[in-house]
Amino acid sequence: MGIFDFLSGEFIDVIHWVDDTRDTMVWRFEREGHEIKYGAKLTVREGQAAVFVHEGQLADVFTPGLYMLETNNMPVLTTLQHWDHGFKSPFKSEIYYVNTTRFNDLKWGTKNPIMLRDPEFGPTRIRAFGTYSVRVSDPARFLTEIVGTDGEFTMDEISFQIRNIIVQEFSRVVAGSGIPVLDMAANTADLGKLIAAEVSKALDGYGLTMPEFYIENISLPPAVEEALDKRTSMGMAGDLGKFTQYSAAEAMTSAARNPNGGGGMGAGLGAGMGMGVGMAMANQMNAQGGPWGPIPQAAQPAPPPPPPAEHVWHIAENGKTKGPYSKAALGRMAAANEINRDTYVWTAGQDGWKQADEVRELAQLFTILPPPPPGA
Repeated sequence: MGIFDFLSGEFIDVIHWVDDTRDTMVWRFEREGHEIKYGAKLTVREGQAAVFVHEGQLADVFTPGLYMLETNNMPVLTTLQHWDHGFKSPFKSEIYYVNTTRFNDLKWGTKNPIMLRDPEFGPTRIRAFGTYSVRVSDPARFLTEIVGTDGEFTMDEISFQIRNIIVQEFSRVVAGSGIPVLDMAANTADLGKLIAAEVSKALDGYGLTMPEFYIENISLPPAVEEALDKRTSMGMAGDLGKFTQYSAAEAMTSAARNPNGGGGMGAGLGAGMGMGVGMAMANQMNAQGGPWGPIPQAAQPAPPPPPPAEHVWHIAENGKTKGPYSKAALGRMAAANEINRDTYVWTAGQDGWKQADEVRELAQLFTILPPPPPGA
């Protein structure tokens, strides 16, 4: 991975790194048994950053370019001891190369279903998976927070932690979005941007960023998918009556093609379906009418008319309204001389107040009363 050019004794003059693994994020320039010579050449290629650590302290970060390791072009190092002595100190320095390119096509997925409240299905569970990319945005922070003194740090060592962050933020964003499950497929791009922004906030503390995040699939549990398929099939069938007739005709056709299959059971089933279809067609023809008009049916007695609704009455007495009273109650009141022919009465549907003698339904209450007794 590294190429060492020893140009003067035990000191290293040329420092550079060529990565051919595609998954190495950090590689430490091996310096065991060597000391970096004052004035050595440091080559940092595009897509790389070099972090210089001197005596255990992070001294400087080099971006792409060619550098001479001298104090006059490294102002951070001018305050560190031993640099003004031409690197003749026994203390050794280290250089870590950090890969700043994107690591693409990384997989993520929900290990367990995510619970959410769907506006249409109610409480339900979903699964999801997809891909993402990640890159180092702050080499110094990434080195101090994640890598430490690891001489070769690969993407696999941090991918599990990133997937946990993705699943956590995915669950929170999706559960709080309020988007129905059936509409999520049309909003995966917007959901992906929201989730990538939230994940990047957490990754920023590691010196990482997430340039891309993709949701490839969002699926429901098998039981919910089966119910959804049935609902879709019902919608495609349209008229269930016609769909039933069509299914019965297909079953009869299949039975006719295989007369020996199923024995008498198949024949009986086909005959039963045929009778059902025939009765359904006869009923339909009866409703629509034959070639000579509607098919007559046996006369059936008309249902009896509903009983008339009984009226209730209000009476006016001394400027006040009393009631309501039934006709039987008014009869008892007439027998007790509590009302007479001149008493004003009213019921729903009547045009204003009328005397009881003017209402045909109440007038008979006074005709059956006995005459006054003798001597009254």
